[in-house]
Amino acid sequence: MKSLRLILSNPRYFGPAWVFASLNILFGTWVIYIPTVQEALEIDKSELGIAIFFLSLGVFTVFPFAATLINRVGVGKVTLYGILFSCAAAMLPILAPSYYTLMAGLFLLGAANGFTDIAMNTLVTELEKKDDSKFMSAAHGFFSLGGVLAGLGSFLIGPLDSPVLHMGIAVALVVFVNLLFYKKFMHVVATPIEKEAFSLKLFKPLLLLGLIGFVAMGSEGAIIDWSGLYLKEISLAPEALWGAGFLGFQVTMTIGRFLGDGISAKIGSMKVLTFGTLLVVLGYGLVLSVDTYLALLGFALSGLGFSAMVPEFFRIGGNIKGVESSQGVSFIAGSGYAGFLCAPPILGQIADGYSLVTCFWVLLFCALFILGASFLLQQKQN
Repeated sequence: MKSLRLILSNPRYFGPAWVFASLNILFGTWVIYIPTVQEALEIDKSELGIAIFFLSLGVFTVFPFAATLINRVGVGKVTLYGILFSCAAAMLPILAPSYYTLMAGLFLLGAANGFTDIAMNTLVTELEKKDDSKFMSAAHGFFSLGGVLAGLGSFLIGPLDSPVLHMGIAVALVVFVNLLFYKKFMHVVATPIEKEAFSLKLFKPLLLLGLIGFVAMGSEGAIIDWSGLYLKEISLAPEALWGAGFLGFQVTMTIGRFLGDGISAKIGSMKVLTFGTLLVVLGYGLVLSVDTYLALLGFALSGLGFSAMVPEFFRIGGNIKGVESSQGVSFIAGSGYAGFLCAPPILGQIADGYSLVTCFWVLLFCALFILGASFLLQQKQN
């Protein structure tokens, strides 16, 4: 919890951490209304999967030029501009009057979020280097905390009875707090490095991690996108619990990430990855029991398992010798979000052709793949 105390006691670190929280407040509020939007636009699961594909496509399209813009404009400024862009784009899917405008809105939201994601991870990497501090995992904990706040916001669905008003409140909260703290990181720029000629050898340490990230982030995104529908249609949970799977996932994700920096320092990154994957496997097993409360416990265990994986990926990616931090972060982000790009349409087709239960069987096998790959990665390092 040392890194959490560092963030809470120093505005220089709280400002970037709140950007992490902001991104998931916006995204998590949209996720809550996926069933509502699906019903309002009268689209099936396959069409919903394709629409979510455009969210991921928007994320993926910013990667080729994000690093260049971050280095040219400055990582602090780009982080602020990115989160303000995300605030504007977050309103679009909720306001979409048709299926095609939904796809367009999700594309812009994905582009804004992807750009902000690369910027904020690069910003934390640079602050860790400049200040000789470690708070990447705790910063990702704030991302999960944003999801918790969004999940708690699900209790406003009934009283507000307005998705647009609900999202507007979320946007107002995000903008207000960011404008209080943006000056603490606005002028941070990337540290110049002695660049080496490009070669695949520079990125070799990241290739297997990138593959693991592809599967892990795709699986994590699937839980976020489909947990509500799973509880509604498979577990037959009451409406009040449709958002509880997402909330439980985010709560345990938050706790795990606040503890992650300290645990990683004690047992090492590879053991964090291995133990985390075992928790994910157990979590999927409980979800597949179909029972509402066991499924909720399963989503929570999966959140704890996934909690420390992604922060470790970004930390490694931002510290490869001879590679600019923004380029390394973009590589890891690109690998992970490629999973987001592929998972929604594939799982949508599986859900339509078979069932949501089959989707989670697929995710279970993906977790077993991560487990095997993590053992392989550990052997390579020994």
